[in-house]
Amino acid sequence: MNFLVETLRLLVFSIYYLLEALVKAFIPVRKSVAGETVLITGAGSGIGRLLAMEFATLDVSIVLWDVNLEGLKETTRVVKDKGATRVHYYQTDCSDRAEVYRVADQVRQEVGDVTILINNAGVVTGKKFMDSPDVLIEKTLQINTMAHFWTYKAFLPAMTEKNHGHLVCIASSAGLIGVNGLADYCSSKFAAVGFAESVALELIATGKDGIKTTIVCPYFINTGMFNGCGTKWPRLLPILEPAYVAKKIVNAVLTDQTYLYMPRALYLLMFLKSMIPFKETVILGMYFGAFNFMDAFKGRQKKEN
Repeated sequence: MNFLVETLRLLVFSIYYLLEALVKAFIPVRKSVAGETVLITGAGSGIGRLLAMEFATLDVSIVLWDVNLEGLKETTRVVKDKGATRVHYYQTDCSDRAEVYRVADQVRQEVGDVTILINNAGVVTGKKFMDSPDVLIEKTLQINTMAHFWTYKAFLPAMTEKNHGHLVCIASSAGLIGVNGLADYCSSKFAAVGFAESVALELIATGKDGIKTTIVCPYFINTGMFNGCGTKWPRLLPILEPAYVAKKIVNAVLTDQTYLYMPRALYLLMFLKSMIPFKETVILGMYFGAFNFMDAFKGRQKKEN
């Protein structure tokens, strides 16, 4: 009897959620974030700065974290020029657990509880595995993965207490599909995706459905982080423009979108990855140029003093 009841329940809810997803795809409902406190890591440049600019017009308090103090000051200036009046910045090394906890306490005391947490800070080594110095591998994992653990530990308790908030993990397409020459980066992004998914399920299992989660997996973005990298078929897998990515991320938050892959071709690639033989994925990888993405990698060039 229990089996029949549970099976019927599964069918009813499956149909309901499929129809709900279909309706939302055509008629998205955007929530208001007015009055929320948004914390963005890696806000001193790139996507972090653009996200802050997007939120600047939404009547939120904005908290900016980055290890680059000059970058933080510039982002603060730009965001205020956009009309934001409640902007706070903190020089923070997200790879340092103790520092994350210390600055998080400072934020709580000076600004209040964070209700939208965007883990955006990231680094890339750009070297093949055996050529990557141990210290850079560790740094990649500390910033791209472990920092998410520490920020969740710091800010999730207040969200849980009120059953209200939003957790955003800025991962990468390299957190879904392995890439030649990005072993440490892919590892860190795969881990970030797995961590974010697991915490999302924990929240659901404990009835904290008021805390939403969004996992973002974009292809290469033209921010300078992957300077030199190319794409064989730009119409299918284009290098993404930063402003477009930032707008899509904010829209995903406003519509409570759980997964955001960019470009849309990634949804097809993920389906193919799970359905076809491994050797076929290798052939596809060669076709799309995945084996040569990193051949001309330069990354962000340090400015000369």
